[in-house]
Amino acid sequence: MGMFDRAKKRFRRFLQILFRRKRSRIGIYGPPNAGKTTLANRIVRDCSGDAIGPVSEIPHETRRARRREDVVITGANGNTLTLDIVDTPGVTTKIDYHEFLEYGLEQNEAISRAREATEGVAEAMHWLREDINGVIYVMDSTLDPFMQVNIMMVGIIESRDLPVVIVANKTDLPDAAPSRIKSAFPQHPVIMVSGLEGTNMSELYDIMTEHFG
Repeated sequence: MGMFDRAKKRFRRFLQILFRRKRSRIGIYGPPNAGKTTLANRIVRDCSGDAIGPVSEIPHETRRARRREDVVITGANGNTLTLDIVDTPGVTTKIDYHEFLEYGLEQNEAISRAREATEGVAEAMHWLREDINGVIYVMDSTLDPFMQVNIMMVGIIESRDLPVVIVANKTDLPDAAPSRIKSAFPQHPVIMVSGLEGTNMSELYDIMTEHFG
């Protein structure tokens, strides 16, 4: 092996080490229908033109964690971050199959969906304990931020000492009040966005590169 080849190999190894150091696995968490998959799709589309999964008005549409690897985020500040995005099932303190009946599902399907949703919540918590090293926590800014699930989940994330960015989502809706989320969780950065319309995504990417890098 010549001197040039050895130098090239050393440089490639240096880049691999640098790449691994800057790579993060970021979980997108939040209650059902907070807009997690819409936000995940927006992030992945902005970076690759693809999507991570389907969305639905029916709660618990995401019943298994979905991961997209090697998503490269570039902030307006010039910082770049390579990460794996994990879109997790909606976390809740109660899953009742009757909730699915309200959306026109037959009882057998509703019971099956409730069972799958319960398994999905358990899977999301497993990811949080074992594999996630940063969290984007998504809240619907039209709802009360002091819901039990939000208090519980933010507490769990803090107990694991994970960096977290809170997203006040759905700011495109007329009854959105994202300032309530900012007041409820002043200890964490809160970014007000519309995952559907792409509002303030550049601000989110800036804080992600700073907070998760």
